[in-house]
Amino acid sequence: MADIRKTNVSSLIIMYFIVILFTILAVYPIFWLVANSFKTTQEYMLTSKLSLPTRLFFNNYPIAWRDANFSVLIFNSILYTFVTVATIIILSFMAGFAFAKLPSKITPILHGSFIIGILITLQCIMVPLFLMIRTVGLFNTRLGVLIPYIGIGLPMAVYLGTEYIKSIPNEVIESARIDGAKYLHIFRTIIMPMAAPVATTVAILTVTGTWNEFMPINILVSSDRFKSLPVGINMFSGALATDYGKQFAALVIGMTPMIIFYVIFRKQITKGVSAGAVKG
Repeated sequence: MADIRKTNVSSLIIMYFIVILFTILAVYPIFWLVANSFKTTQEYMLTSKLSLPTRLFFNNYPIAWRDANFSVLIFNSILYTFVTVATIIILSFMAGFAFAKLPSKITPILHGSFIIGILITLQCIMVPLFLMIRTVGLFNTRLGVLIPYIGIGLPMAVYLGTEYIKSIPNEVIESARIDGAKYLHIFRTIIMPMAAPVATTVAILTVTGTWNEFMPINILVSSDRFKSLPVGINMFSGALATDYGKQFAALVIGMTPMIIFYVIFRKQITKGVSAGAVKG
């Protein structure tokens, strides 16, 4: 018994050591970023990169906010993220419902086209995407940003939604049909409530992906009125010089909404990811 207890204690010590180590590795970069956001660029360049600021230089934040016009950037990022998430969830689960429960001869072809979309990287389609958006007159518009965002996120969402909805018993849908329910009513009252865990997973993936997306909007938008946070933050970094103090402050500002999002919805995020992984 004594040996077993010693083994258990040793296992717990190793486990806590690993957890503490990973926590430090995850938290320290955030701490480093916040600390350096209170340095001037000169202090950052002339002192150790790991040292704390000799004095707190708060002006980086108001200057960065003013120069990058963060009020517009945050509004655009929230708008793009909200519209993209809502549209992807609705369209992907409607498609998943049709693929999983309404089979037809064309279903495998349509489903396969979405699955192929998972394998296509964003870098491969940027040139044709830019040409298409410019040809149809959507360059430098919010709609020209939203359509690619939705299209990029749909393949994975359709895959997850289809696989999850397949696990819903057919008898539930057949009983609703016998009672006279239309497919739209079944989708709204049965499929979506039962698919809520994987819908949460899709929402999490889409929120983080859309909020942090840089390449499409940097290419499809030239006006500052339609840019999002990642593009605005990038303005403090140039080919010849970088204003590190203001860039770090801008990064902290851009990172804060995602941290708040996680703090508020951390329980839903944990449940959604675990349930979606198990059922999907």
